Amino acid sequence: MGQSLGDRLFQGSTLFFALFVFIVLAAILVALALAAWPALSHFGWGFLTSSEWNPVTLNFGALSPIVGTLVTSLIAMLIGVPVSFGIALFITEMAPAWLKRPVGTAIELLAAIPSIIYGMWGLFIFAPFFADHIQPVMTDLFGGLPLIGPMFQGPPIGIGVFNAGFILAIMVIPFISSIMRDVFEVVPRTLKESAYAMGSTTWEVVWKVVLPYTKVGVVGGIMLGLGRALGETMAVTFVIGNAHGLNMSLFMPGNTISSTLANEFTEADAPLYTSSLIALGLLLFVITVIILSFARLLLMRLERSQGGEKA
Repeated sequence: MGQSLGDRLFQGSTLFFALFVFIVLAAILVALALAAWPALSHFGWGFLTSSEWNPVTLNFGALSPIVGTLVTSLIAMLIGVPVSFGIALFITEMAPAWLKRPVGTAIELLAAIPSIIYGMWGLFIFAPFFADHIQPVMTDLFGGLPLIGPMFQGPPIGIGVFNAGFILAIMVIPFISSIMRDVFEVVPRTLKESAYAMGSTTWEVVWKVVLPYTKVGVVGGIMLGLGRALGETMAVTFVIGNAHGLNMSLFMPGNTISSTLANEFTEADAPLYTSSLIALGLLLFVITVIILSFARLLLMRLERSQGGEKA
């Protein structure tokens, strides 16, 4: 009887903890929605389509920070995912035994660095170096190309959307590469040795054996990094320039939802101003949930396909 009572208490407590997560999420969503409602009802759909942000006239639009959030996260993924894949591949398949642990430890230590340190390094060290040595080269190479040329034009001021995306890439690399390394290491050695015995190269083993076996974990690691990039605040605030408005050039200052909240929340002296900022927070919450939900659906499809292949 005592054991039965203990089992019921344990089951009830774990159920409560599981439901508590949903309760907290629902409470956050409701609180944000109620606080953001004055701005959403006042501006309507124009809040999503307008890039104007004028605290003097109390005219606010979320398009600029939404675009900045998505663009910086995309840049971070375009840079961070290949680098993370290369790091994980080197550690698991190519590095000598004596080098694996030091490299892995160094990568993990990058994740422990506070984001404000990344921001300070990006502002005082990387931004001047980028403006003097990297941006002119990128402008010469890509600035004259059709369609994408305007994205790589602009004055060499050192702060902007591209720099923010680059700093985000450095910040997400430890998370993505660590997960990729861990899932690569669970691939049975017999599968890889069999492929090598048949004459496969290292790249063929990775592409045809390791990646198909670990694709669920790899995608999960990428989504974890994307979630980190979407919500990063302080590092982005230091290097993005914090300018409202849309620009074709990636080298021009911009803003994100999180950087706008960090910069202006303490200055909001009007109820509509505060409500507009909270509406930005609600939009960031919704964007993150939508992207991670699609990621979860993708993982489910990959798991089903993987199960079908094994069957």
